[in-house]
Amino acid sequence: MASNKLSCRLAALQALLCAIVAVALTGCIPSYKFNGSALDYTVYKTVSVSEFPIRAALVYPPLQQTFENELLDYISRNTRLRTTDGASDLQLEGEITGYNLTPQAVTENALASQTRLTITVRVRYTDNKNDKNNIDQTFSAYRDFDASLLITDVQDDLCQQISKELVELIFNSTLGNW
Repeated sequence: MASNKLSCRLAALQALLCAIVAVALTGCIPSYKFNGSALDYTVYKTVSVSEFPIRAALVYPPLQQTFENELLDYISRNTRLRTTDGASDLQLEGEITGYNLTPQAVTENALASQTRLTITVRVRYTDNKNDKNNIDQTFSAYRDFDASLLITDVQDDLCQQISKELVELIFNSTLGNW
């Protein structure tokens, strides 16, 4: 008799577990996209990305094109927005405000063993559908390199790396809506 009760309880428990698994598998499962946008594509269809001129005291001309290309590529890879040159639902504009070299780790003979390249970008993000989402913010990122190297030998690669990081920061604060 006790064996029958135990068997019935186990069968009921198995049925309950099967029902829970079935509901979980067929029910609404949330999905998270950590590199994509959180935009409602029924509302937002277009984005305009203006030029980001260099307004820094130290100027490396290829940086502007590198940064702009990285930003446009990232938006096209991670959203379904159509880029436009005119009026749009969303606008990104700004300028590169800093391109600075600073000595870092100092050796025993008082010379720097590392140099830091820091790039700063000011971004104005305008959401023409919802003013609460507008942002006017400054972003910066840096990379250190061996001070024995000339900046001219490493700046293309460093600018590419820093631009990628800046674009991710900007995207997550604007279009990613984190």
